Amino acid sequence: MSLENHYYYDEKSCEFIPISYNRKEQVIYNLSIWILTGIVFAGIGIILLSTKIGTPAELALKAENEALSEQLESTKGALVELDESLEELANRDNEVYRSILGLNEISLDERQAGTGGVNPNEEFDIYSKSTAELLSWTSNKVETLERRIGIQNLSFEEIKNQYNLNRDKLKHIPAIKPGSGILISGYGLRFHPVLQYSRPHNGVDFRAEIGSPVYATGDGTIKYAGRRGNLGRIVIIDHGYGFETLYAHLSAYGNGIKVGTEVKRGEEIAKSGNSGLVEGPHLHYEVHLNGIAVDPLLYLFADTSPEEYMMFRRISETNVNSLD
Repeated sequence: MSLENHYYYDEKSCEFIPISYNRKEQVIYNLSIWILTGIVFAGIGIILLSTKIGTPAELALKAENEALSEQLESTKGALVELDESLEELANRDNEVYRSILGLNEISLDERQAGTGGVNPNEEFDIYSKSTAELLSWTSNKVETLERRIGIQNLSFEEIKNQYNLNRDKLKHIPAIKPGSGILISGYGLRFHPVLQYSRPHNGVDFRAEIGSPVYATGDGTIKYAGRRGNLGRIVIIDHGYGFETLYAHLSAYGNGIKVGTEVKRGEEIAKSGNSGLVEGPHLHYEVHLNGIAVDPLLYLFADTSPEEYMMFRRISETNVNSLD
């Protein structure tokens, strides 16, 4: 690029006279044009680049937003798990605690206490639709859980007061695990490993090596101690108040255990084994209420943490096989 021709008007000669530039001036002019052009294009490039990539502050804000979104999703998952645990607790509350103590059940309507669908929250309108929906759901779920927990606390207070009036009865209720092993099969329809077909499983199975201690799960009197068909050696305890418990596949009976012997909760009554029709050693345990077999998991409330109980419940629901 070179300097363009420029003119000036000479009043004396009344003519336009061309302006002449030396080489140095020509170089400076060309260089100035190139620098100016470069600055313009660089500025345009920076604007375009910042629009696509963002400034450091914008990038940091974007990363923070993504982290918060992930945290919200994680919180949502935790709230769902808490909701499920609270639902299971409410079921045990009605079916076991309140039933044992003669208290009326708390209805579903009472437990939900005005809870319902997700209500829109105007304060979240400034966010994107997906974020606003997630925040609104989380806010409403927290409020719902707070109300339900409040109702559950009131129920526990009522149960506690009733418990103080029914201490003797509660000593007899089967309320602990019959052994130290973990649950390996639950109550309900199960596939028998020896007979090779599914049939009702009236109790639960706990892992137990031969010779492991077996404990009475509530105060009571030995009703039967002997052999019974596929169950092998068994012990049956009459706890009174309509409750009986059965312990099967035993290898030996505890000292002094015979019909009429009175036992206390936690007292050793036998040793586990593999007698009867079984695939391997374990402890089979049943709870009967008014002559009907019920799910023993409902009565493992005296020595079972909520986490352990939920683990037992998952095993019971997913494992369709039994050992007897």
